[in-house]
Amino acid sequence: MSKLRRKPAKGETVHEVTTDNSPLKYVEFKIVDLAPGAKYSEELAKKECCIVALTGKINVTDHDEAFNNIGTRESVFEKIPTDSVYVSNDRSFEVEAVSQARVALCYSPSEKQLPTRLIKASDNTFENRGTHNNKRLVHNILPDSDPSANSLLVVEVYTESGNWSSYPPHKHDQDNLPEESFLEETYYHEMNPQQGFVFQRVYTDDRSLDETMTVENGDVVIVPVGYHPVGVPDGYESYYLNVMAGPTRTWKFYNDPDHEWILKR
Repeated sequence: MSKLRRKPAKGETVHEVTTDNSPLKYVEFKIVDLAPGAKYSEELAKKECCIVALTGKINVTDHDEAFNNIGTRESVFEKIPTDSVYVSNDRSFEVEAVSQARVALCYSPSEKQLPTRLIKASDNTFENRGTHNNKRLVHNILPDSDPSANSLLVVEVYTESGNWSSYPPHKHDQDNLPEESFLEETYYHEMNPQQGFVFQRVYTDDRSLDETMTVENGDVVIVPVGYHPVGVPDGYESYYLNVMAGPTRTWKFYNDPDHEWILKR
């Protein structure tokens, strides 16, 4: 049984990765499935949260502001950005499902209260990364260029059939700026068609951590440290939602020197 891969659970709470049940200290992550009319609420204390409408329509309120009927898609593989809401520490929030909805809740520690913000689908920036068999599409929900959060970074990534992602293998586990930042990470995976799978390896230079996982639809992979490439078999498309956080809110990564040569082909 992998210590880094989590299988989805049945019921409203599909995933719950916390600092108590994982090796992570800066990132927590939850997936909830809500039937129409169902509500989920939470007091944040010293955490900030990015609420991502993965699929379906939802209403979100922090009890001062309300954002109604947000969410843009029935499947993540429509490949269009979706709406999200950022809520800062020392606030509470409530999510209500307008239609059947899957909602991602992305958390990190936070001390400085910031304004609640609707991150509209149109606010997402796009990136097409990679060449050869290393192509992927990125939707930046909460990148480090956006000052809306204290710690959180949130992105969606689509990887084409037969391609590699988070590749060449890179890491961000050293607080060594400006060369590299320390950021923990979670991957929430979906596949198209759903019976597909991807391979994800998480490993360190000294191989004290070296795990290769078969990842199926709905799984979460935890990356406390190390390189973390993803390979997508022919015939299937990959989607994942990345959550990152650490002591400094900037994404500076370091490529595995053994494999960096592929960038120069």
